[in-house]
Amino acid sequence: MTTQRTTEERTTEERTTEERTDDESAGVERIGPPVIADEREMLRAFLDFHRATLAMKCEGLTDEELRTRSMPPSTLSLLGLVRHMAEVERAWFRRAINGEDVPLVWSDEGDFQAAYDSADSTRSEAFAAWRAEVEHSRRIERAAASLDITGRQPRWDDAEVSLRMVMLHVLLEYARHNGHADFLREGIDGTVGA
Repeated sequence: MTTQRTTEERTTEERTTEERTDDESAGVERIGPPVIADEREMLRAFLDFHRATLAMKCEGLTDEELRTRSMPPSTLSLLGLVRHMAEVERAWFRRAINGEDVPLVWSDEGDFQAAYDSADSTRSEAFAAWRAEVEHSRRIERAAASLDITGRQPRWDDAEVSLRMVMLHVLLEYARHNGHADFLREGIDGTVGA
C-alpha cells in the first residue's frame, strides 16, 4: 500500500502544475560568466550569475516553503535571504555609491536583521523589492564613469569606498548566501546543485 504524500512533502518535480506556485523566479536565465573579459564586465557577469543563482534556488516553491527556517534559533530562510539581498543592493549601490538618502526596505531604523524575519512576507513582496533594487544597482553601476568612483558607507564609519570594492563586496555577499541557499533548498525538497 502506497502512502499519499502532501503537496509539501513532494519535490517540485512531483507536483502537478496546479500545485506549483505562481513563481516570479520561474524561467530564470543564468548565464555563466565569461572566462576572458575586462574587469568591469567580469564583475557585472559574476554579480548577475549569483543574482540568478539565488532566484533559481527559490524556483517552484510556495510562500510557506520559502519561509521555512533552517533550524532554531536561526531565522534564516530563502525568503529572508532574498529580502536581505534587497537590503544589501540598496545599502551599497543606492546609499553608499549614489549617496541616496533612502531608508532600508524593511526597517526605517536601519536594522539589517529585520529583513531576515520573513514570517509575514510573501514571494511577490520580497522578489518585487529585490528585483527593483537589482535594477537600481545596475543603473548606478552602468552610469558610473569607472570602477574608481567613490561613495561613503555610513555603516563603516563613513569610510570612502570605490565602486570596485562595492561590486566585490556585494558579489561576496551573494556567494556566501547562495551557499546558505543550497542547504536551505535541500532541506525543503531535496533539490541540490548549483
